[in-house]
Amino acid sequence: EITTLRIDVVTDGRHAEVEFTTDWEKDAERRDLTVNSMFLGLDGMLYDFFNGYEDLKNKKIRFVGKATERIQEDYLRILRYFRFYGRIAEKPGDHEPSTLQAIKENAKGLAGISGERIWVELKKILLGNHVNHLVRLMYELDIAQYIGLPLDGSLEEFDRVTKNIQNLCPKPMTVLTSLFKVKDDVTNLDLRLKISKEEKNLGLFLVKHRQELTKAVGPEPLRPYQDFIMDSREANTNSKICELLKYQGEEHLLREMQQWTVPSFPVSGHDLRKMGVSSGKEIGTALQQLRDEWKKSGYHMDKEELLSCLKKL
Repeated sequence: EITTLRIDVVTDGRHAEVEFTTDWEKDAERRDLTVNSMFLGLDGMLYDFFNGYEDLKNKKIRFVGKATERIQEDYLRILRYFRFYGRIAEKPGDHEPSTLQAIKENAKGLAGISGERIWVELKKILLGNHVNHLVRLMYELDIAQYIGLPLDGSLEEFDRVTKNIQNLCPKPMTVLTSLFKVKDDVTNLDLRLKISKEEKNLGLFLVKHRQELTKAVGPEPLRPYQDFIMDSREANTNSKICELLKYQGEEHLLREMQQWTVPSFPVSGHDLRKMGVSSGKEIGTALQQLRDEWKKSGYHMDKEELLSCLKKL
């Protein structure tokens, strides 16, 4: 991207009226974090007015100048602070107390920020490092209520799932759903953040099935998930099941599911007509009976086996 050097003349916590300048330091002053306020000349010279390079080397996240002033220029910077902390900081809990105090005192300003902007930042936080620490901090600093999270979020479940899900490449919604206790929590999040229909449906799916749809005991642990996919008439069920397996920490089953191809039912109504079944109602009933037999066989029976089974039925 190419942009011009600017100075913020008037800010309202969401937008800024700007004025162009040729002063690099003035432009750096309006940046949010020291690690984001550096410039590199074409000759390789680093222009660093706020010790951003030192902070980067030390993996420290600090606001440029006074944290309160930077936050009040755009309250979304609260979430940007968390996002960059998860990206750069080496360990959880390495915050300056004055920064956390400034965030807590200005948390209410997030109520005026659009849901779409908040969701962009929150998704990146959920997939970054130290996510359980950062989300707990959002509750401690009274941020959660202003960004669509439930007041009584299930933090213990969140901690458990974030451990389960490490290295499994979950979707942000899969991680976030572990905070939710009921379906209304997903609906309220959507009202505040305007998440996509796909994200909302995934959240509702996980809340509904995370307890009841689990692996089978015995030689076919994946079978309940496969049966669910075969019985479902919804789109993207396979993808949702994979996210459920990540949520449950079932890494081996996830790999199996990703390699599994959904089989096609080998018998059609045309096959039954050739066998003398003529009425539509009888064909429908027979197909369902054969599908049940096919399911019992673990989807292994072929057309000939199923049609020979029809004679017995």
